Amino acid sequence: MSQAPEILIVDDEGALLKLMGAYVRRLGYAVTTANSMAKAWAHLNAAPGRFAVVVVDAGLAESTVDDLALRLLASHPALRLVVNSGYPVDMSGLLKAQPGRVEFLHKPFSPDMLVGALRRMLGAEEKEV
Repeated sequence: MSQAPEILIVDDEGALLKLMGAYVRRLGYAVTTANSMAKAWAHLNAAPGRFAVVVVDAGLAESTVDDLALRLLASHPALRLVVNSGYPVDMSGLLKAQPGRVEFLHKPFSPDMLVGALRRMLGAEEKEV
């Protein structure tokens, strides 16, 4: 049996981070959480290739979400991103430049929406949760 892909979830809202992590773990995925981009970078750089997908809050970007996403994708070529935000974010350029590697979820999103995005990023068939 192959090991489940590992997901890194990054959000500065502690309650949301805990809920997302617990829900995704219940579905059989290995999950690591981080409440800052500094901690996320530490996890990513400590074990390159460890994570298949990073779920990241756009509000944590130090400059723009496009810059953050491009930096993540360039430094980890196999990585996929699920970017989320409660605010309007124009990701059209990024989605066009990185087809199949980036998806956007607008907060609030349901657990099913998160899982659907993860499955699409992992290339798994969508199944009802």
